[in-house]
Amino acid sequence: MKAFQQVQQQFIAHIKDSQNQPSVDGIEDRRLAIYRELFFNNVHSFVSTGFPVLKSLYASQAWTDMVRDFFIKHDCQSPYFADISKEFVDYLVGERDIEPSDPPFLIELAHYEWVELDVSIRVEQYGYQRLQEADLVDADLVLSETAWPLSYSFAVHQISTEYIPTEGAPGSVHLIVYRDDEDDVQFMLINGVTAMLMQLLSENPGVRMDALVQALVSGLPQFSEQQIADGALDVMHKLINRGIIRRFPAEDG
Repeated sequence: MKAFQQVQQQFIAHIKDSQNQPSVDGIEDRRLAIYRELFFNNVHSFVSTGFPVLKSLYASQAWTDMVRDFFIKHDCQSPYFADISKEFVDYLVGERDIEPSDPPFLIELAHYEWVELDVSIRVEQYGYQRLQEADLVDADLVLSETAWPLSYSFAVHQISTEYIPTEGAPGSVHLIVYRDDEDDVQFMLINGVTAMLMQLLSENPGVRMDALVQALVSGLPQFSEQQIADGALDVMHKLINRGIIRRFPAEDG
């Protein structure tokens, strides 16, 4: 068994990095080449599909070289193809030797594109109910399972081949990526106060509206309680209409 495992490890090492890892004894290179091409092409395809904007910013060979480096260096922790995008982000964060040609927003844009994919395929487990505006005051509130508040240094939602920033925005860029009623992924640009509201909701599932307002009052002493209450109510209505805020917990039946 130990000998067989050693052969497996040698096979894997060679498939990932045939330039530096010896081939498996007894297997002709023609057969190994089929595996090398099959495995890499599959990974290349999934990464390219998962990061279309990031890919568009690189020359074809430079992109292939990056994916090859990921293929060689990263030890994927999940056997599922759907998780390759998350694994690629982990590689960028912890294993890639950043090149001078890499854009300064490389990791943030990759994370944003992964979030879009994750939200698009995420399975809702708890069945949180849609909330009506009239029920906002008395409801136990929770962030939708298919909504993800984010904060970045760059306006990642605007980046394209026509817009390639060289430095971050003057302040943090706050977004909510969410899935709408037609299961399409959307984003909502929000301000810092709304981002604070999102953080409170994320950390306190089941919170009531009055408690949210009081928490905001404590964190925003420059505003009156009435200003905060009116502003929070207006924002919450917009979030409810987009399905970003829901009722917690789901009612039986």
